[in-house]
Amino acid sequence: MRFFNTEGPVRPDDHYCLPPLSRWDLDEILSLIDQKKYFLLHAPRQTGKTTCLLALMEHLNRAGRYRAVYANLESAQAAREDVTMAMADIVQTIAADAAREHDDAELPALAREVLAEAAPTRALRTFLARLAQRAFQNSALPLVVFLDEVDALVGDTLISLLRQLRAGYTQRPRHFPQTVVLCGVRDLRDYRIHSSAEKDIITGGSAFNIKAESLRLGDFSPEDVKHLLAEHTQETGQIFTPQAQERVWALTQGQPWLVNALAYEACFRRPEGRDRSRPIEREMIEQAKEALIAARVTHLDQLADKLREPRVRAVIEPMLAGTSLGEVPIDDIEYLLDLGLLRQDPAGGLVVANPIYREVLPRILAYTPQASLPHISPTWLATDGQLVPDRLMEAFLAFWRQHGQPLLASAPYHEIAPHLVLMAFLHRVVNGGGTLEREYAIGSGRMDLCLRHGEVTLGIELKVWRPGSTDPLNAGLAQIDQYLAGLGLDSGWLVIFDRRPDQPPIAERTNSTPARSPGGRRIQVIRG
Repeated sequence: MRFFNTEGPVRPDDHYCLPPLSRWDLDEILSLIDQKKYFLLHAPRQTGKTTCLLALMEHLNRAGRYRAVYANLESAQAAREDVTMAMADIVQTIAADAAREHDDAELPALAREVLAEAAPTRALRTFLARLAQRAFQNSALPLVVFLDEVDALVGDTLISLLRQLRAGYTQRPRHFPQTVVLCGVRDLRDYRIHSSAEKDIITGGSAFNIKAESLRLGDFSPEDVKHLLAEHTQETGQIFTPQAQERVWALTQGQPWLVNALAYEACFRRPEGRDRSRPIEREMIEQAKEALIAARVTHLDQLADKLREPRVRAVIEPMLAGTSLGEVPIDDIEYLLDLGLLRQDPAGGLVVANPIYREVLPRILAYTPQASLPHISPTWLATDGQLVPDRLMEAFLAFWRQHGQPLLASAPYHEIAPHLVLMAFLHRVVNGGGTLEREYAIGSGRMDLCLRHGEVTLGIELKVWRPGSTDPLNAGLAQIDQYLAGLGLDSGWLVIFDRRPDQPPIAERTNSTPARSPGGRRIQVIRG
C-alpha cells in the first residue's frame, strides 16, 4: 500500500508521487550538462529537491552518456569550520555513495589514500580528479556530481569546498567532473559566507564565479495537486471531492510537503478518512489543517525556529503589523523568499507563501502569551453553548484591563505585542469549538481577524495608534466596512491599541463605544 510522503525523498514503490523529472525543464538541465556547466539548484525545505536529484542521477546513468554520482553533505555540518574534519567527511561520503551506485568497492580505499596524501584544502579536488579519471578509464564516460545540502556548510569549510571546485574546473571533463550541481535551500547567488564565530562576511561572490545558472525548483501547480490526489483515488477508489481538491490547493498554494501532509492527515490519520468508501470532503481538509497546526509538526515547527532570527523578524514583524518594511536589506527579503516563507504576489508586493503559513506565523508568536494567560471562565457562552458577542466583548475588556499590561511583555515581537495578546485570548475562546482566521499585508496598516464559533462569525480589525500619528478611527471604520462586506456581515469590532507614550494606564483607558461604518454597519470601537 502506497501513501502520501512527508519524510525524506519520495520512493515511487512506497509513495504517491509525480514523475520527479516532470517538475524541471529536463531539456534545459541536460543542455547545461552537455555544455559542461556548473550550476545551482535551490528550493525551500521539503519541496522535492533530493527526489529530483536522485531521479536525474538515475536518468543519466541509465542513458549511458555520463557517470553520475549523488552525495548528501549534511553530515559535514557537524565539523563547522574544522576544514580537516569536514573535508574528510565530504570525501568519504562521496566515495561511499559512488561505490554503492556504481558497484565500485575500491572507492572507499581511494578516498582514504587521498586523505592521507593531500592537504585538507586539496583533498576534495584531488579525489574528484581521481574519480573523474577513473570514470574515463573504466567506461569512457564524463563524471557528473550532485552535491546536496551544500548550504549546511559554513565559513572556511564552505569556502574550501567552493575554491577546490573552482580550482579543478579548467581540467574538466577528463581530469575533473564535467558538471557539478550544488543543491540547497538558499540560492547561493553570491556566496556571502559568514564565520560562525564572528558572524562577519569573509568572502563574496568570487568563491564560486564559475556557476552558469541558478535554478529554482517550483511548487506544485493546481494540476499537479489534482494529479497527486488522483494517485490515491486510482489505488484505493477513494475520491477527493472537487471542493476538497480546491481547498488543498488554496491552503497550500502547491507547497509539496503541505499538500502531502494535508492529504495524509485526511486519508490515513483521521478515522472518517480511513473509510475508503467515504469521499474526502472539504471539511475533512479543514480538520486536517487544524490538526497539523495544533500538532506543531516538524515542518511547521521549523518556521518557529526561523521566526527567532533577526533578519526574519525584520520582515515578518512589520508585515503582521501592516506597516511598511522600511530599509530592510535586499538580502533579508531574498532569504525569506529562498526559505519559502514569502512569495512575490503577481499583483505586486510580498505576501506570506500560503494560507497555512499565514495562519501559523502569528499563532506561533502568540504561543507564549497564550501560555501566560490566567484562568478565564467562558462567560461569553450562552446556556446552549452558543457564543454571545456582547458577552465576549465584556470579557475581553475585563481581561485587558487586568492583564493587558503584564502580558505585553510576554510577546516576542514588541511592535505587535497587543495583537499577539488579543489573539492569545481569542484562541482560548475558540479552543476546541471554533477557528480564528487572520489577514494581514505590508502597508495595509491593520490586521483582520475572523472568529468563527458555531453559528457566530465575528469580524475584528486591529489598528495601532502610533506616536506621531493621528487617531486611526476614521481609517479603521472605512477598512472594517470593506472587511465585513467581504464576510457578508453587518456588524463587527474595531480594536485600536494606543501605543503612544505618556498615556493613562491600560486599566484606565480601556473602553468600548458604538459607532457606524461608512456603509452603515454597526461597529463596536474598543480602545485599549
